[in-house]
Amino acid sequence: MDNLGKVDREFFEEYIYPHLGAERDDVTLSPQHGVDFGVFEVGGEAVATATDPIFIMPSLGFERAAWFAFHILMSDVAVSGLSPTHLAVDFNLPPEITDEEFETIWKTFDREAEELGVSVVTGHTARYAGCNYPMVGGANAMAVGDPNDIVRPNGARPGDRVLLTKGPAVEATGLLSIRFEDLMREELPEGPVEKAKDRFYDMSPVEDALVAAGTGNVTAMHDATEGGVHGALVEMARASGVHLDVSQDSIPVLPGVLEACEFFDIDPWKSISEGTLLLSVAAEDAESVLSALDDAEILAAEIGDVREGEGVEIDGERIEHPEVDPFWGAFEEFMERSP
Repeated sequence: MDNLGKVDREFFEEYIYPHLGAERDDVTLSPQHGVDFGVFEVGGEAVATATDPIFIMPSLGFERAAWFAFHILMSDVAVSGLSPTHLAVDFNLPPEITDEEFETIWKTFDREAEELGVSVVTGHTARYAGCNYPMVGGANAMAVGDPNDIVRPNGARPGDRVLLTKGPAVEATGLLSIRFEDLMREELPEGPVEKAKDRFYDMSPVEDALVAAGTGNVTAMHDATEGGVHGALVEMARASGVHLDVSQDSIPVLPGVLEACEFFDIDPWKSISEGTLLLSVAAEDAESVLSALDDAEILAAEIGDVREGEGVEIDGERIEHPEVDPFWGAFEEFMERSP
């Protein structure tokens, strides 16, 4: 636990995985490291469920911060292939938050939930001493649907094509460029700074996942969060017990990303990228899925294929999981430099 961010695979397997409470027959997908959601069945229907912190950065502005917080909560169940349906939310708020600031957060949650057809079913809201931004609680998102429509995280098969939306470091770019815009402008021209800031509203994979799953035979999906594109590739290969062979030049990169990552001195391929969706798709459906994503104005590309074996190779060179995401260190460093 010496590093910030999510625990690594070794910690998970030593301390968490052996102790998961009672075994139940209705749980059809239990916790695994690097897997976004779990599944249980009730009355013949599947419930995909995922839990995340509520992440609010006031420096983004409360409406923008709440939009991002909501979509983080929805993303892990959306990659199940089912549309999110329910939300249970717990706000453990810092004492200094005003009623008006919370109203902005909650009305934004309400607006986004209504747009997606998500109902808030229960929750808890309070101010507590010792609670601080950006982690101000947690929530459980759920998606209810046909068990046959679940896209399992371990479903990638040899012969599938590997697709990726949006490319690397979307979240790192969007958050850091808005939070530290003034510092960037001291060294970079206006163009790259504005393009980096434009990445903010790319930080949701919900539409990506629902468009893809509704179009073709998507066999696995994974949100490229901590560890970025490299981490997501390794996690998908591990979960499915397959080998991923990827071409670096095929991976799309959005404007402003490389300039921002160079400024913040972080590796774009290993940096957190909420909003980037990694998919394995049956070979015969890859083109139709790419076409549907293009129609939805979501940048996507075929970047490789799934083979027998294990691990990930990019241009013939094996990569490993980054384990530590450089975003957190950069954020701390620039917080110290920020006026």
